[in-house]
Amino acid sequence: MPRRRTSSSSSSTGSTSGTTGTTAPRNRTPQPVRIRRRSFGDFVKAFFAFVALAVLLVGVPGALATQIGWPLPNGVPSLDWLQQEITVDTFLNILTVVVWLAWAQFTACVLVEMKAALSGVGVPGRVPGAGPSQLLARQLVAALLLVGATAASFAPGLSQLGQSGYDANHKPASAAAQQTPGLFAQQQEQAADTAAALAEQASHAASHADAGGSTAKQGDTKYYRIQPPEGRHHDSLWEIAERHLGDGRRYKEIFELNKDRVQPDGSKLSEASLIRPGWIMEMPGDARGGELVELPDEAPNVSPDVQQQIADYAQTGDHAQGGGSGAQGGGHEHAGGGPSTSQVSLPEQRPAPDTGHQQATGVGAESDSAFGLPEALLTAPLLAAGLLGALGRRRRQALWQSAFGAVGGRRGMEPPTPSGDAQDVHDALLVGADPEGVRLLDRSLRGLAASLAEESRALPVVYAAWLSNGDLHLQLAQPAGKPPAPWQQGQDQTFWMLARTDAERYEDVDTAAPYPGLVSLGTMDDSRLLLNLEAVPGIVSLSGREADRAAVFASVAAELATNGWSDRMTITLVGFGQDLTPLAPNRIRHLEDVEALVETMEAETRQRRGALGAAGHDSVLTGRTGPAQHTRWAPHLVLLAAQPSAEDAVKLAELAADAGRLGIGYLVGTETGDLPGAAWEMEITGQGKLLAPLLGLELDAQLLPAAQQRAVVELFVDADPENRPEGGPANRPPFLVDISEQGRPAVYARLVGPYEIIGLDTPDGDRSALLHEALALLLLHREGVHPRVLSSALWPRGVTDDVRGALLDRLRDWLGADPDGTPRLGTDGSGRLTLAKSVVSDLDVLRSLYHEATQGKGVDSRAVRGRLLTDALVLVRGPLLADRPEGRYRWLTHEIVDAQLPLLVADTGLALCEFHMEKNRAEKAIEALNAALRTAPADERLWHELLRAAHATGDTSRLTALATDLIGRSGARGLPPRTEALLDELLPTWRDAIAAVG
Repeated sequence: MPRRRTSSSSSSTGSTSGTTGTTAPRNRTPQPVRIRRRSFGDFVKAFFAFVALAVLLVGVPGALATQIGWPLPNGVPSLDWLQQEITVDTFLNILTVVVWLAWAQFTACVLVEMKAALSGVGVPGRVPGAGPSQLLARQLVAALLLVGATAASFAPGLSQLGQSGYDANHKPASAAAQQTPGLFAQQQEQAADTAAALAEQASHAASHADAGGSTAKQGDTKYYRIQPPEGRHHDSLWEIAERHLGDGRRYKEIFELNKDRVQPDGSKLSEASLIRPGWIMEMPGDARGGELVELPDEAPNVSPDVQQQIADYAQTGDHAQGGGSGAQGGGHEHAGGGPSTSQVSLPEQRPAPDTGHQQATGVGAESDSAFGLPEALLTAPLLAAGLLGALGRRRRQALWQSAFGAVGGRRGMEPPTPSGDAQDVHDALLVGADPEGVRLLDRSLRGLAASLAEESRALPVVYAAWLSNGDLHLQLAQPAGKPPAPWQQGQDQTFWMLARTDAERYEDVDTAAPYPGLVSLGTMDDSRLLLNLEAVPGIVSLSGREADRAAVFASVAAELATNGWSDRMTITLVGFGQDLTPLAPNRIRHLEDVEALVETMEAETRQRRGALGAAGHDSVLTGRTGPAQHTRWAPHLVLLAAQPSAEDAVKLAELAADAGRLGIGYLVGTETGDLPGAAWEMEITGQGKLLAPLLGLELDAQLLPAAQQRAVVELFVDADPENRPEGGPANRPPFLVDISEQGRPAVYARLVGPYEIIGLDTPDGDRSALLHEALALLLLHREGVHPRVLSSALWPRGVTDDVRGALLDRLRDWLGADPDGTPRLGTDGSGRLTLAKSVVSDLDVLRSLYHEATQGKGVDSRAVRGRLLTDALVLVRGPLLADRPEGRYRWLTHEIVDAQLPLLVADTGLALCEFHMEKNRAEKAIEALNAALRTAPADERLWHELLRAAHATGDTSRLTALATDLIGRSGARGLPPRTEALLDELLPTWRDAIAAVG
């Protein structure tokens, strides 16, 4: 029979350290910066530096004093002195004065550099005009102190490279490492411990070899018993595979050997990420290491009960057990699909509710996915929401600039209609975006900060956030006590959890964003991971192919630039992303190379360290809850795509050693995966997997491939009015209506004001509201609507293909066909839904009337212009879809029609006012302006023209009443400067008149 072996103890356990009494896992750790020991050459350099300083600081003044003497005159020189001949002595005296001044300047430089080096706080002061001298002084001081006891203070953080992140309570580094549970705990092992572990493993292998029991015999069956947690270290399939098979990625082989087999507690292994202490794992035949024995009863450290369990488990091989969940026995579940759960703790999953955006984005790859919508953006709800919100703000800004003449006086400018890849990306943003999720995340984090501030508690260091089935889990660097209500304790003391139902009750609070450095990396199972880049205790490295790394970097940069849960930040891009600036010009900046980056970050690191010390804060987190929360302590996140040289990598690691405390984060690309000083190491594969074995992560990565990145940038660039051709098609509405008598439509929908439809019967049943909403969406997008965009708008929480298909069939039947048999709801060449020209809305007519009056027949005919403008204002009955039901039409938040309509109505009222004022019909002009103000009450242009028209009537009391009304509307801010200037011109005594009335 095959010989069986088992391991009764994990070889990953380490020794206790610090004062906590816990045991650190002996898994592979990130490579610390190799700090070179002081060599003979270092002492030689230090000696010469000392000699140079002694000569320059002591020898020079001594030589001047003894050899030259006092160079200046002993008394006040007379005017005759200026007429005397310049001798050699005079020249030497002048030169001596210059040398004395240079010596004094250099001495000041040495004192400044020594003070900065010894204190380790603040930026060294600049001695005026001492550029080269101060640089020389800095180099000499550095060489001298390199071998002295003050070297650590001279290079702050050098002694901490490769160690765990900072401890908010300033506990010893070793204790802090032991007390950092869950995700990304960086238990760095000393080289001696690592060597001892390897020697121990080698001795086990040698002893088995001597006993004749080869641990690599392929025909053997071996078993491993999952060990109970030691401290905060838990067994995991990845670590078991790495320890006994030599490659953590072979954990899948262990999973397949044991999948669905009944464990001693009656439960079964159904997911590689969930294992329990006491479970038994059959191992592949080439498993090595540990205390493997040939038979369970030969294991000296295994109890008889365990021996019997292994023997029973062996009889269930070949996956003989059927399905079924079995009893969910006791024991602590933890992630096992990645490495040690001391490095990762996936939050405990709750049953997914029937609602939630995760379902919307996860509704099958719908059957029409072949239409070309990029999957990367469909599965990135937070990134898509940020991009969509930023794009909407950019388009609104363009509209306002156009309306107020900031860009060439282009009134009525329409935003461009995307085409090609840009259109596909725009549709993907509409489908994938989860603005509600972003809003809840932002409110939840700010609410937490406000609650902690009320209790005078500091913000805890958060390494990551998990969004799981609508719930928010924060993974802390270390226990931080009981969370404030409505937050709850999670699966252990390092998890704070907020249920979605509790998050929905949060209101907006006036507090700074506490964790603006959170950024999405991808998904694991049903959870989305957001890594807090600014809390990383060092550098985050990313290896993999260049194109794959670029997709990750672009996704991270785009989300940081546009996310909705941060206030202010600086994002420095080096080696990529020159075209990403349009996404957020106020946040993104580029540097040419690593040398410029190092120089910039050295200065900022010193500045932030000094500012924290001056403010009395130990980290940026405590600063964000203070009185200066809105103006200081914004994060600075550095994304370096190209691998730095070895020398530059060491410099970056030195800077990053204290970066987490200062609110600075570094994400650095590497080709080899071996980056000095990398605290967290990640790898992106060609299959879109983001692997971080030491962190226990195997994510479906969030990416922004190059083609989609270009399309996103194109959307933002086209939204900028300065990039649009003057007088081009931007002034033309997307759909023009035949406004003659012959152009009477078959179906007419009134959207401006209460929603009414003329030409169709009202649908029966509860589906009427859904059909009306679908038609409104199509009417506002005459260029066509992707079916997935339509379904995500009507069912933002998700819908199946058959339900969506049934709605489209009913919509086609309701709209019917034109007399020639053409369906009024059709599809274009790309599969997008389009309406026939016989289906028209009053907004289409309004745009067409204004266009014809100002750029068509009305240009050459005054009578036609007046009639068209008057007809246009008659169509305005109120705001868009004024009576829409609460809870529906939420897709309007993605639109800019709410900004377009008031501007269009204001432009129409201004044009009609101008038409009447040409004939001195002030009352008619006032009537037109008042009609426009009912829809655009905040448009300053309308009020200006109303003041001018009232002034034209000659009625001073009327003008005073208007000024009083304007002051009442302006509130505490007062009148805009241009309005005050206009009133000063039209009615110089308006202040006294208003005061008298008041």
